[in-house]
Amino acid sequence: DKVKTDYPDELTAVNMVRRALEEPMRGIVRNAGLDGAVVVEEVRRQQKAKKSKTIGYDVMSGAYTDMVKAGIIDPAKVTRGALENAASIAAMILTTEALITDLPEKEKPAAAPGGPGGGMGMM
Repeated sequence: DKVKTDYPDELTAVNMVRRALEEPMRGIVRNAGLDGAVVVEEVRRQQKAKKSKTIGYDVMSGAYTDMVKAGIIDPAKVTRGALENAASIAAMILTTEALITDLPEKEKPAAAPGGPGGGMGMM
């Protein structure tokens, strides 16, 4: 919220990075069967209300808690490495004129189940 930018495009980039940084939390929450957007918004609200950036959502207990006090933390080296790799890839994509990707395959309908087996009288 306190980031100063000279151009609107820079603010857009800042917001994209913010969103990307929230994505691991969204994914963990989604895997727990909850709505990631709702949980992220509540974490933001609680962080602001409690003036603490260490508030997060513990999917094991289903509670919003101080993640550092609860011992739920990422090692700084791992987090930093992930961010550096992501930034490197983003920079490469931004400076590339074209990207090639595979189209996602459409899911094929399941095969029809087999019919009943033949009995003695069916031969």
